[in-house]
Amino acid sequence: MRSTIGDNSMPDVNPIPTLRAASEGPAHRPLFTRVSQAVSKAAGKPVTFFLAVAVIVVWGLTGPLFGYNDTWQLIINTSTTIVTFLMVFLIQNSQNRDTAALQIKLDELIARTEGPRNVLLDLEDLDEETLDRLRADYARLADIAQEEEGEGAEISTPDRRFSDVCTPAADGKATDGNSTAEQKS
Repeated sequence: MRSTIGDNSMPDVNPIPTLRAASEGPAHRPLFTRVSQAVSKAAGKPVTFFLAVAVIVVWGLTGPLFGYNDTWQLIINTSTTIVTFLMVFLIQNSQNRDTAALQIKLDELIARTEGPRNVLLDLEDLDEETLDRLRADYARLADIAQEEEGEGAEISTPDRRFSDVCTPAADGKATDGNSTAEQKS
């Protein structure tokens, strides 16, 4: 077996990237990321909307010049289809990145705050049924707080374990933290 000491053929792979200092400037981003962010930012501006309206108006005004023929109609149909098709991927890429960044920030807040259940850090990986049960449990806690004190009620810690909320009982509903003997009666 050959020693890898001094062997430069294997790159040093660090699975956890180091954070850059603000003084080092912005991090290098891939070309597709830069393009998708720029397009998403530009697409959301009012001037872009008015530019699109202007293109359609100009196209409509050229109708008499081309006799409203099939080619004239094909130009707008093809161009809008191509633009829409490409925009879906660019905006979805930007949205996915924004959602992931937001999720990381929320996870950091949950992890650093006293009281929240750290098991909630990866909720985005749960199925819809489990998420619905969790939503219902938090809605129940909100209702209890509103009944007790109204709008300025103190935030209370959840009174049930995560597994109690996420595990459906025999009747299909989440358990309420009571013992199994009480649930059967």
